[in-house]
Order: sequence, then structure tokens, then C-alpha cells
Amino acid sequence: MRQLFATPLHEADLAIDLDELAHSIRTLSEDDGAGRRWAKEHGYKGYTSYASLNDLPRRDPVFADLAKLLARHAATFARELAWDVKPKLDSLWVNLLRGGGHHSAHIHPHSILSGTLYVEVPQGSGAIRFEDPRLPMMMAAPTRRLDAPEPLQPFVAVQPRPGQLLLWESWLRHEVLPGTGKAERLSVSFNFA
Repeated sequence: MRQLFATPLHEADLAIDLDELAHSIRTLSEDDGAGRRWAKEHGYKGYTSYASLNDLPRRDPVFADLAKLLARHAATFARELAWDVKPKLDSLWVNLLRGGGHHSAHIHPHSILSGTLYVEVPQGSGAIRFEDPRLPMMMAAPTRRLDAPEPLQPFVAVQPRPGQLLLWESWLRHEVLPGTGKAERLSVSFNFA
């Protein structure tokens, strides 16, 4: 059997100061009233700088260092994808998701690579779940067995851990599943154009 139409997921563990990133995320969540308002208006349980701050690498050196590291991983992933392009960081935002919070399924239009770095992942945090992009075309396909190999599963959930970086092609539909824990999950998300 040959595998066709692979959907790669770049995964790496970053050796960076997660405490420093966590401090910066919490400071932003306290200082960024516009981000808190956007989160409240859009039912985001917690805080995100997604719609309020677009200059984090210029605002805080910890994000400037992170941007350089992310650019190296994006360039590596682009080579692994056999792309003849140098990805450019387009946007970077922080997320502070309270216990029980989730983020519904979505894609990242106008980008080529997207990803998340997990900073704090308390017990009971929800997984990130990726959807097989062929799913809408499988109108009469039988249900897969629970023990089907991962490439044949319609959804693949990845339980994040602190320091874990995930990168994927921006068209790949994904969501954050609701968690059962009470503590805040901190992450940094980004897009490359």
C-alpha cells in the first residue's frame, strides 16, 4: 500500500525560558484592555492578543528572540515540504485560555504556515485536534475502526506539553478541545506568509 496526500506536522521541543514567556503573557493579559474586550465579545474564555497587538517582537525582547527561533523552524519545515520559498513571520499573538475554554475549528487564511508554542500546559488542558482535509469528500465512507493507524483517522488529537512547538500548513483545519482542568493554559500562536 502507498500513502498518498500526506499532511505533515512539524513537531519540536524548544529549550527556551518558558517562565519568562509565561511572565510576558500574563503581563500582556493584564495591560491589554483591547485584547480582553475582544476575548469577552467573541466568547474566548481567557485572553488573547490576536486582535489587539501586532508588534510583540518589537514590544518585548522575549518575543523577538522567539520570532528568530520560529523563523528557523519554519524554514526547516518549508524545506521538508519541498517548498521553494522562505516563510516570513506575518503575525504572532499570545493566548491565555482558562480552564474549560476551547477554540472552535478553523483555518488560517492568507498564511502558508501556522503554529503554536505551548508555554504552560496544566493537567486537564484540552488537546489540539487536526481534521483530515479530505473529510468533506468522504460522503459515504464507512466509519474507521478506533484502532485504525493515525494516517487513516479522520481526526488526530495532540496533547500539548510545555516547550512543544507544532507547525502545520495553514489550510489544515484544527481546534482546541475543551479541557477538564481549572488552571490557565498559556501559548504563543503565529502565522507565516
